[in-house]
Amino acid sequence: MAVNLVNVEQVSKVYGTRALLDGVSLGVSEGDRIGVVGRNGDGKTTLIRMLAKLEEADTGRVTHNGGLRLGVLTQHDSLDPKATIRHEVIGDLADHEWAGSAKIRDVLTGLFGGLGLAGFEHGLDTVIAPLSGGERRRIALAKLLIAEQDLIVLDEPTNHLDVEGIAWLAGHLRARRSALVCVTHDRWFLDQVCTRMWDVQRGTVHEYEGGYSDYVFARAERERIAATEEGKRQNLMRKELAWLRRGAPARTSKPRYRIEAANELIADVPPPRDTSALMKFANARLGKTVFELEDVTVQAGPKTLLTHLTWQLGPGDRIGLVGVNGAGKTSLLRALEQAARTQGEAQPAAGRIVVGKTVKLAYLSQEVAELNPNLRVLEAVQQVRDRVDLGKGREMTAGQLCEQFGFSKEKQWTPVGDLSGGERRRLQILRLLMDEPNVLFLDEPTNDLDIETLTQLEDLLDGWPGSMIVISHDRFFIERTTDRVLALLGDKSLRMLPRGIDEYLERRLQMAASATPAAAPAAASQAAQAPAVSPQEARAAKKELQKVERQLEKMSTRETTLHAQIADNATDFEKVAKLDAELRELVAERDVLEMRWLELAEDA
Repeated sequence: MAVNLVNVEQVSKVYGTRALLDGVSLGVSEGDRIGVVGRNGDGKTTLIRMLAKLEEADTGRVTHNGGLRLGVLTQHDSLDPKATIRHEVIGDLADHEWAGSAKIRDVLTGLFGGLGLAGFEHGLDTVIAPLSGGERRRIALAKLLIAEQDLIVLDEPTNHLDVEGIAWLAGHLRARRSALVCVTHDRWFLDQVCTRMWDVQRGTVHEYEGGYSDYVFARAERERIAATEEGKRQNLMRKELAWLRRGAPARTSKPRYRIEAANELIADVPPPRDTSALMKFANARLGKTVFELEDVTVQAGPKTLLTHLTWQLGPGDRIGLVGVNGAGKTSLLRALEQAARTQGEAQPAAGRIVVGKTVKLAYLSQEVAELNPNLRVLEAVQQVRDRVDLGKGREMTAGQLCEQFGFSKEKQWTPVGDLSGGERRRLQILRLLMDEPNVLFLDEPTNDLDIETLTQLEDLLDGWPGSMIVISHDRFFIERTTDRVLALLGDKSLRMLPRGIDEYLERRLQMAASATPAAAPAAASQAAQAPAVSPQEARAAKKELQKVERQLEKMSTRETTLHAQIADNATDFEKVAKLDAELRELVAERDVLEMRWLELAEDA
């Protein structure tokens, strides 16, 4: 039986006149991987802060199991700004010690792309003070994951990670023995990692079994039985249900809670997008030409990001753009935006961009546009337009669109200066859509948006008739709103990926495998200088190094399996003793191999 790690009993928390949590009782046990979802401001972060005893409850109590090893990633790190990355993440370990640890190598490679920390000027010896918030957050996450814990509590761990980093983190957390409680708006991540869900709503917490997809089905069934949700919200959920069921097979890991009954909700729901009808309408609004690029070179300062790019964005095209950080995703959008804004006069460093005469572009950048803080929300939207045509005969007033984006009638009279970061992001998207563009560029549109707002935005974009390019690290959002995925792989070219983000990750793995495996470890270990070796000896060392690394990977997998088997057979003392003996033998063998790896890394 799993050991209980944390108990939350009848906990309540009030801010001002609002009860964020009201008599909540929950528990976290060994092996739990819990995802926490809910609207911004409903108390998700407050709940996990009280769970970790970082914040006191007004009533009720939170108890931890004796000797609980707890790791917490909050929205604000506690790193020493005067310290180096080495000091905060690795501590006092000697180079040969940390470079010989498969776990530390895995974390540094997964979060920073290699042991040399190429994105930081002085690698591990970079001082933390001048770093950005995103860089500090990755350092704090690395520090947490390298340590050993019984329970990890994470608040938005995927923020500032790219698609590869998120995929690595999901795999890492699945392989860990630690229990997990995680607040995130990344629905793909929730599906990959979590086995239970907590839905924080209006002071209460509803528990569900399974990942995000299971949660959507179960919540829809619960609301169908209770019949308490208004028609608008129910329709939104029905649409998402339809998309989930018609999407990739095995999207739901373990269908529960009478999935057949949930399916009845979507029997008559049409596909999310009528592609042919939207394409016809987009052609009418845009004509034949939107953007055409001929032998284009894109630069950012002195750095060349793309060369000899010939490509066109046609009417009704819905493109998801992914790629490594710094490959030129945002720079490409800016080059297109400048050409559109100057009606083709602003051209790239080389080549030519042709802009359609009817193009009306709206560009959502990563920076939130500054608005008069004294304006009310509704006034800020009405500044653009009072009514908006959403296509296919759909029309909305500014107030109706505000409500669909989570601004209630009362909230619409809130001054812009009093809005949170997520609310300002919502308002920025709202103002773009009110201007009735026929081409949309969305650069990280999901930043700071909660899941309910994301589904509302996706619903609007489903029927939006125009051309669209989306840059996002949110796989779920890209899969839901776009029809094709293009990638910048860092080789100064743009590639179409028929199998989407899965193909992108496969290509990145192949690129990493084709690179010299020992380059990063050798650079990072900075071991004492050894006598020079001949080219033949270096080649032999590299070959043996690859063999040792494969052996270490197999050992790591076997070690994880043994830990799981010991946990599963905790009451069978004879079997546990045999498994423990095998584990000790494996660890000893691994230590010998890791020392050999260090020797070979120096020679290679």
